[in-house]
Amino acid sequence: MMKQLIFSFYIILLLALIGCNDDTTQHHFSETVKIALRDAGNTLLLANNDSTSLVLPIIKIEENRYELAFQNKLSITPDSLVVAVSNSLKAAKLPKQYIVEVVNCNNDEVSYSFQIKGSKEKDIVSCLGRKLPADCYTIQVLFFENKPWLTTKMYMTLFMLLACILIYAFFYVKKRNTKTPVEDTVPYSKIGDYKFYKDQNKLIKEAVEIKLSAKECELMSMLSANQNQVVKRDVLVKEIWEDHGVFVDRSLDTFISKLRKKFKNDNTINIINVHGVGYKLEVL
Repeated sequence: MMKQLIFSFYIILLLALIGCNDDTTQHHFSETVKIALRDAGNTLLLANNDSTSLVLPIIKIEENRYELAFQNKLSITPDSLVVAVSNSLKAAKLPKQYIVEVVNCNNDEVSYSFQIKGSKEKDIVSCLGRKLPADCYTIQVLFFENKPWLTTKMYMTLFMLLACILIYAFFYVKKRNTKTPVEDTVPYSKIGDYKFYKDQNKLIKEAVEIKLSAKECELMSMLSANQNQVVKRDVLVKEIWEDHGVFVDRSLDTFISKLRKKFKNDNTINIINVHGVGYKLEVL
């Protein structure tokens, strides 16, 4: 159990560290997107036989949306655009689901767009083979996903929850391991190496439990209270049978025989028949 708690502690610590690095991860994502889009922009310029004009700085317009702009006018072929963006994002291991829009700088109208969902059935790529005339264009890319499934706040909440569970489990195990056995909190009588639990109808020796019937327990109780002393037969019969039910001849002898069998493996304890008087629980 303790090994499991230690393992859980390391898991919690790992989650906390990941959560603390969440903001750093987002920063790296943004920088990676900018590098990938700059690469795609360079590919488009080269397709226009332009190796001198600049790809302008990539701008993060809003959450998940980035803009690629150019120094000079260029023409765009949808086929080349789809391949350039796809290859650059794939090489950078960026999300596979996104929308690309080609926006005309002069009127902010979308001149062309396509959607990639990660499978041919869901991808929407139209107008292939048609060429947009040379003009001022910006290319905007909107990602459907860019964050880990857990935010920093969620990580910290989970960390606190798991920490509380771990602390509770630690003290529970500690308490359970130091808890006094139930038998030691219940009254019992000593009979040699045996513990006699009258209220629970049992004998215990070295974690071995011996069950007693109700009559055996009553008889054992009287003999135990008078160890190494003779208890008269009449007293036993009166206390156990005559005051609580009908006494059948030889019942006492039968139950004495049953009790002797409980101690058959212990030579230090014996129940002796004192002829004509009664019985004695002899404990050496």
